[in-house]
Amino acid sequence: MDAFKQKLKIHSEHVKNVGVYCTTEETTKQALILPFLDILGFSPYDPQKVKAEFRADFPGIKANERVDYALFCQGIPVMFIEAKSYNEKIENHCPQLSRYFNSTPEVTISAITNGLEWRFFTDLKNKNIMDTTPFLKINVDGVTESDAEQLFRFRHDKFKPEALRTLAEESVFLSAFIKTISSSLRDVDPEFVRYVASRSNVERQLNQRFLESITPLVKQAVEQSVSAMVVSGLSGSRDQITDANQEQDTDKYESSLEIQSNIVDSNNPNVITTANERVLFDKIASIVGDEVEIHYKDTETYFNVLYQGKANRWIVRYFDKKTKPSIQLPIELNEIAVNEIVRARLEYDSARIYIDKPEDILRISGLILDSLEYVRNDENFRKKK
Repeated sequence: MDAFKQKLKIHSEHVKNVGVYCTTEETTKQALILPFLDILGFSPYDPQKVKAEFRADFPGIKANERVDYALFCQGIPVMFIEAKSYNEKIENHCPQLSRYFNSTPEVTISAITNGLEWRFFTDLKNKNIMDTTPFLKINVDGVTESDAEQLFRFRHDKFKPEALRTLAEESVFLSAFIKTISSSLRDVDPEFVRYVASRSNVERQLNQRFLESITPLVKQAVEQSVSAMVVSGLSGSRDQITDANQEQDTDKYESSLEIQSNIVDSNNPNVITTANERVLFDKIASIVGDEVEIHYKDTETYFNVLYQGKANRWIVRYFDKKTKPSIQLPIELNEIAVNEIVRARLEYDSARIYIDKPEDILRISGLILDSLEYVRNDENFRKKK
């Protein structure tokens, strides 16, 4: 492990020194990415371990579609890597990487990198469907002790798919727990308020009105408790927490209710934007990335997700029906698209794809990105003579 950490440290300095000179993808591969793979025991000079420009022969893969690197253990592909140039901003989603991952059950890990940052993905949410968010991010120019210990599990001689999936689950769970605890302490949600009141022997009926009235007090108590623990350590005395009064402020609680409610258009009461429609928009935003400008436009019939707010450049049309919700895409549902829909275990017909819940859109992220590329292309909207 010490030798491995030393190699990472040397590589980190190397990236800092030469990264700015890697102005093309090919230079980035040769100078930054392949040396990193070599540290992991995947020698770029051994075609039994690393295959560049890998193209698999299975349905749904486009003619010119390849992944930059496929890593092998004992003749079986175990990891796909998509490479970007050093100066290129990394996006979580790459259509060909998703398609290769989704169509190769043996592969448990995929990664996107620009030589400086590495993002690792697996299939925690849906088996054999690449997650839309990475379970691990590593910045090579500042590798921590924890980073090194996790990367050690990616070594060729240590590569165990199930162990890495466990690592992924632990990383996701830890992140989720931190987020939930932080959110509960910061925003003191109603369930947390009820818990505190019930454990504090408050001699009052814990109805909704009372819980709302004490929410600001619980929030203040949390702030003072955390401050006391920071000052005196986790073993701080209860005596350090003092009683306090604060004016009632339920804005955050009311906001949480608004998230679950419908929004009625003040100009047209027949246009109602549902919670499902807003969730769908958020999921599509996570797929296309923060750098892509998208807006939504609701109508009486369907919910539009628009590129740059342009009405004719819709990426998705969502029909939020109670019985059978569905979406339409601006691209043709050809054989390649259908293969991706089938792999995502969704139903379809000649015009629509049927989804049970908004989150299902994540299972066809490749098609969403294809739709984005379609509406970005001005040639698709020029009038034909």
